[in-house]
Amino acid sequence: MAGVVLIGCGFVADLYMTSIAVMPGITVLGAHDRDPGRQAAFCRHWGVAALDSLSAAIAACPRDGLVLNLTNPSEHYGVACAVLDAGRHLWCEKPLTLQLDQARDLMARAQAAGVHCASAPSSVLGQAAQLLMRALRQGVAGTPRLIYAELDDGFIPQAPTQSWISASGAPWPAGDEYATGCTLEHAGYYLSWLIAAFGPVRTVVAASAQVIPAKPGAGATPDFSTATLFFHSGAVARLTCSIAAPHDHRLRVIGDAGVLEVARAWDNAAPVRFRRRMVIRRRLLESPWPRTIRAAGPTHPMVRRTGAAAMNFALGPAEMLEAIAAGRTPRLAGDFALHLTEVTLAIHSAGEHSGARTMTTTCTPPGPMSWAA
Repeated sequence: MAGVVLIGCGFVADLYMTSIAVMPGITVLGAHDRDPGRQAAFCRHWGVAALDSLSAAIAACPRDGLVLNLTNPSEHYGVACAVLDAGRHLWCEKPLTLQLDQARDLMARAQAAGVHCASAPSSVLGQAAQLLMRALRQGVAGTPRLIYAELDDGFIPQAPTQSWISASGAPWPAGDEYATGCTLEHAGYYLSWLIAAFGPVRTVVAASAQVIPAKPGAGATPDFSTATLFFHSGAVARLTCSIAAPHDHRLRVIGDAGVLEVARAWDNAAPVRFRRRMVIRRRLLESPWPRTIRAAGPTHPMVRRTGAAAMNFALGPAEMLEAIAAGRTPRLAGDFALHLTEVTLAIHSAGEHSGARTMTTTCTPPGPMSWAA
């Protein structure tokens, strides 16, 4: 594989480096951060070249390589424009942009430059998501009738976030997280799975609110959202995000024959289980003895840590590099990234009175990974 260049050396950049370390064939050509001290600490810790300007970082990336835009969300659009206009392929941390018109502009710039623009998260390419989708294709649970997805992270403002320090010494960016909001930061983890499994969303009926106002830098940014998603395929899902409710990262697909479930969104190796529906002593219930859906063979390298650090953040960049080398469109690029962005922004900005919103973008769901076909 060709090399990658990192722009942004903060908290999430260390998670990418930990993930890249377990992936064969990816070379980190250098990293840049607008904070010289943060750049120096990161590059010293990981032993990578320090690139002292944005232009130098972009120039260090070969045409068949990939720039990873790991900057603060408010900087994503400006950095992405510079990368695409220079004719380099781009992988952007979520959210791709904070405005839909900016996301559309990035896709137009990418097309004009003959390059690809893709967006995190990568977990849709991971083992748990891919095995869940294989089980759906095989009809394990029968016809899906309803999907519940939870992305509640606990009462984060009371968590000891000041002690959340990355491998190279970067603090968890509480101000940016609160200012961006949990929907833009986290909805994509399951929303990308749902779009990949059930196709594009037709209508979003959502509400969002700020339920914990006293957070540094948050302004009026919502810290809770809930959405009912109506898919063109006929599927219906409910997706909830918050940093208030107790930690719950379950996804459940309720079908005619039972329930497919995943308990941990951020763990690529989380088991996918099927609970058959049954009647015992005149009671209807899902089996307390679930069947685990297993892979037929090897899947992908795992990152052996906990929480968000248990995700392999490099799955998306690795797939993108393979696609570039093969001359095909990466699974998470183009229309998929744009549609994911529109749906996420619709949920985040819903407020109290937005009502039903018809999506203006669409996409072709990405095909399964070869090991999950």
